[in-house]
Amino acid sequence: MKCPFCNHADTQVVDSRTSDDGDAIRRRRQCGSCSKRFTTYERAELFFPAIVKKDGSRVEFSRDKLRGSLMLALRKRPVPAEAIDHAVTSIEEKLLINATREVDTKFLGELVMQQLKQLDPVAYIRFASVYKSFDDLQRFSEEIAKLLIKPADSGELKPVSKPRAVKKAS
Repeated sequence: MKCPFCNHADTQVVDSRTSDDGDAIRRRRQCGSCSKRFTTYERAELFFPAIVKKDGSRVEFSRDKLRGSLMLALRKRPVPAEAIDHAVTSIEEKLLINATREVDTKFLGELVMQQLKQLDPVAYIRFASVYKSFDDLQRFSEEIAKLLIKPADSGELKPVSKPRAVKKAS
């Protein structure tokens, strides 16, 4: 590492420790020429895939834009900020695990919908209504009906319903 003071190429690491947030390594270095000390940080460089939009254009992945979309769907809903941050991190991890250079907006939208379905059903419907371009009430009610179906222990899907009252024989 070059010294920022005298541009000498030979510096030594005097001390290393993890940063406060644990995402980087903080290193104290000393120049072999001028003996001045300086701090450097070493971080993992992650490359997220480019997002291919419907019109074919490509944009850089943005954590802030993803978080903003979730926040818009979750506006005025009782979901803690930590849960939203966890959802964003989960989506990012899935994008990195996917290990491709590009993903289309459909794939990203499905990841967002999975997270919203777990966080808040109302926010999920809000997002789905825009994402899936609901143009009539029938499609809207079909999506709500899908939310009302929960998996049973046997692996089958059964609708969630209220227990019926049983008539007593007299």
